[in-house]
Amino acid sequence: MNVTQFSLEFIEHEEKESETDLYMPRFGGHQTLEEREISFYATNQKLHCGFIKGPPGYPSTGFDLDEKDVAYMKTCKVAVSSCIFGSSDFLRRPTSKQLFCVAKVVSSSLHGMLLYATDCQYISEYSKKNVCFVMFVDKQTLSKLSSEGNIPDDKGYIGLWKIVVVRNLPYEDMRRTGKVPKFLSHRLFPSARYSIWLDSKMRLQVDPMLIIEYFLWRKKSEYAISNHYDRHCVWEEVQQNKRLNKYNHTAIDEQFAFYQSDGLVKFDPSDISSGLPSYVPEGSFIVRAHTPMSNLFSCLWFNEVDRFTSRDQLSFAYTYLKLRRTNQGTPFNLNMFKKLEPGMVWLYLRIVW
Repeated sequence: MNVTQFSLEFIEHEEKESETDLYMPRFGGHQTLEEREISFYATNQKLHCGFIKGPPGYPSTGFDLDEKDVAYMKTCKVAVSSCIFGSSDFLRRPTSKQLFCVAKVVSSSLHGMLLYATDCQYISEYSKKNVCFVMFVDKQTLSKLSSEGNIPDDKGYIGLWKIVVVRNLPYEDMRRTGKVPKFLSHRLFPSARYSIWLDSKMRLQVDPMLIIEYFLWRKKSEYAISNHYDRHCVWEEVQQNKRLNKYNHTAIDEQFAFYQSDGLVKFDPSDISSGLPSYVPEGSFIVRAHTPMSNLFSCLWFNEVDRFTSRDQLSFAYTYLKLRRTNQGTPFNLNMFKKLEPGMVWLYLRIVW
């Protein structure tokens, strides 16, 4: 796999630009449109990517973690993470004992008949020892989990999950707060080479290294995400979000108008030049190599969620297409797969719960 090499640094602090009393530090910072435009270039740069602190004397911008948890996450080489904020879900533990099976095509006859072999194995002892399984929660969720009998042990674990408590959530919108661990795993796990994101409604029942092997190594990809099972055009996604009142309609319209003015067009399945089989992702499952392009794309996508709405399906295609358009000839190996790929039906059904 040809991986683009460049160096990324991240803005850690912002200074107050004027003496106005209206200034307040933000977790995502105060990125100007000019800074936003420059950030899309795949070159050595220092950019906004969350975790930005204000000047001395100003309050924390949020997502505060215990120093011991930060030290632990710095040791992770491969990370599986999820989050529950605002007691919005219940805990689904990775299954460490259940057997899983993957059906593989081993041969085919002249008549098109397929022969299958089935490989069955447990989540490996290697992964249990070498992969970090981290569940981010707030105090409210931790209290609810405890009341349900899910109490962390002396080392902070519930099953395979290492419970990491986030204090001072950076956004009132829990969906937007959830985008921090979803998109910024390279910031939370700075030494990790790979990460897997699971929505809290999913239960991990597959060895993480097998997931990485299939979705990244075998496909020679840096980033893997599934397309939406039903919708493929951002125009459709906009209408669905408004129909179901998923977000303020005016905010959606403003974001959509901005994207159209910057070149976003309707999805055309016959146009292979876009590099995407769909413009709408189903982002509950993301597999990443922490390469420069993967990290840059993740920062850019997060910045769109920070600037506009928390509905990340609206900003995925725009971010990817603008990144490619800005860096023509620079490879970004993204694997957008169907939610149920023929060769991985059993594996994926084990992931989705």
